[in-house]
Amino acid sequence: MLAWLYGSPTRPPIFLRLRSSKTFIIVVVASAVFTDVFAYGIVVPVFPFALTERADIPEDQVQPWISIFLAVYGAALLVASPLCGWMADRMKSRQMSFLLGLLALGGSTALLCAGRSIGEFAAGRVLQGVSAAVVWVTGLALLVDAVGPEEIGAAMGYVGLAMSLAVLLAPLLGGVVFAEAGYYAVYAMAFGLIVMDLVLRLAMIERKVAKQWLPDLDVPESLEKTESNQVNGAQEGQSCAKAVDGLEAQCVARADSGPPSLMERQPSNAAEAAVPLNAPTAIQSIVAKLPPMVFLFGSRRILAALFATTMQSSLLTSFDAILPLFVKNTFQWDSIGAGLVFLPVVLASFLGPVVGTLADKYGPRWLATAGFILSCPFLILLRLVEESSINHKVMLCAFLAFIGIGLTLALVPLMAEMSYAVDAKAKRRPPGFFGKNGAYAQAYGLFNMVRQLLGVFWCRCTDFNVQAWAAGSMIGPLLAGLVVEARGWGTAVLILGCVSIVTALPTAIWTGGSILKSKRSHKADVVDSAEGNGALSPA
Repeated sequence: MLAWLYGSPTRPPIFLRLRSSKTFIIVVVASAVFTDVFAYGIVVPVFPFALTERADIPEDQVQPWISIFLAVYGAALLVASPLCGWMADRMKSRQMSFLLGLLALGGSTALLCAGRSIGEFAAGRVLQGVSAAVVWVTGLALLVDAVGPEEIGAAMGYVGLAMSLAVLLAPLLGGVVFAEAGYYAVYAMAFGLIVMDLVLRLAMIERKVAKQWLPDLDVPESLEKTESNQVNGAQEGQSCAKAVDGLEAQCVARADSGPPSLMERQPSNAAEAAVPLNAPTAIQSIVAKLPPMVFLFGSRRILAALFATTMQSSLLTSFDAILPLFVKNTFQWDSIGAGLVFLPVVLASFLGPVVGTLADKYGPRWLATAGFILSCPFLILLRLVEESSINHKVMLCAFLAFIGIGLTLALVPLMAEMSYAVDAKAKRRPPGFFGKNGAYAQAYGLFNMVRQLLGVFWCRCTDFNVQAWAAGSMIGPLLAGLVVEARGWGTAVLILGCVSIVTALPTAIWTGGSILKSKRSHKADVVDSAEGNGALSPA
């Protein structure tokens, strides 16, 4: 019945080429990110009302409960991110987990809308955290599958743009709609976006699936290698079964071909590939049970990308703890002004696609490094903003704009760097080292988990007293807030500037591969070339 929509062995789906195009998949993933962040932020203005009027929470207990619910969201996201990555790399189709994530988002929105008890609100936040994990892990892995590591930077730029727009629009629209149309109208907007997102996710066709009807469709090299390995295995007529306990791979060949030698047999997973053939069985048994995600921690390049990402997130989210209160005390701005002061930072995200394209072409190292270096002086110059005058207000907005440009220069290449690093690591390993679908989803599971620890998801709260984040996501904002409380605004922004310049050092050394190793390799090539020329020269 749905053959026209999803196709059959003899009939391709309708609009197949459009639905499997790189542009459409980028639109779908960007829309999913926008919907997820929008649904998270749109409830911020209405949640205090829901707690007091619907859950009968006393006014003096609203702040602690908001913090608890956001902590529940953060805990769910933290736990679900690596699990989603592990599952997405093992499922035949990433689209199914992508749809399950939207189902979780719909369930969470329904619970938050209709909830009248603490338990219902907590369950809604848990499902919201799971949905966010699916979107950020599976969605980014889908992007890599579609465009490949060579073009992932530009694609990440559009994702970052969608996220920034949702962060800006969600609380503003939520507050206005709640004031003008009431409680349920706010959630009606969220449900409308979810329905639109559902249509897009159902319409999308993964490129590796579409290739069975479109042989000329270009797919990333990693996917082509996977398909080639499967075809070669089928042509050889071998069926392999691995005994997990003993790690013995038995290949049953046809009568006209002998069993493969130890050198010919390819490892069936990352664990087996990581262990030498003559290694003790006990070590093999232990390592075999480790997921490929564990091996990613052995890469200094990936660890450097995770560190730089957490520092970028910390710098950005620190403003959520200190900037609204600063403009309230210094300029006497209301909640709308406190929300709009983030506009210069958010507008810089429109440069994301351009920055991503440059990262694809020239590499992420110097773009990300330049971003941290550029942010440093303007973070420190925020110390000059001290009084409520036009000049100081203009200075604040100008400094924030340059900081936004710097953080965008850092964020987009670092998001793409995860796929660059995994691709480089996979090329140095035997086929099948990271499993059938590679380790992109697991890498972005780590990416999402680490960003959550320092607060990638932030809220622009319309109440100055509501500055709460999920459990484990308060380090950056909390430290900045404590410094402002103890030493003032000037000391806080000075520390942020120092953090930015310090982060530039490991970013320059390891992003895009170790610069020290590349210099040694280049020096060795020069020496070899010189020796070769000397050997050829007449005596």
